[in-house]
Amino acid sequence: QVQLVESGGGLVQAGGSLRLSCAASGRTFSSFAMGWYRQAPGKERQFVAAINWSGGGTYYTDSVKGRFTISRDNAKITVYLQMNSLKPEDTAVYYCAAGLGIGDLRYWGQGTQVTVSS
Repeated sequence: QVQLVESGGGLVQAGGSLRLSCAASGRTFSSFAMGWYRQAPGKERQFVAAINWSGGGTYYTDSVKGRFTISRDNAKITVYLQMNSLKPEDTAVYYCAAGLGIGDLRYWGQGTQVTVSS
């Protein structure tokens, strides 16, 4: 079983930055792909970014390319989402996810709220 705990959310003005962290438990973290999803009120959960087990492959939804960066530190068993140039439309609950492949992210954290004011 993998447990994921997100942190780093909060309230920020448009144009600002936040860094989300996701701390994972379990010795298999280094072999897992990791990802970030978000869900805005009244909307479906949306893919944001993902990173493969080695960190050599990263993937982003178009709306965050050039603004968000996903990274991981396998020694610290943590994955990060650096969010720059934030926009009000980035407001959502952000969830960390993990799995054996980017297409198989089956473990989820509890989410952290990100609110961007205009």
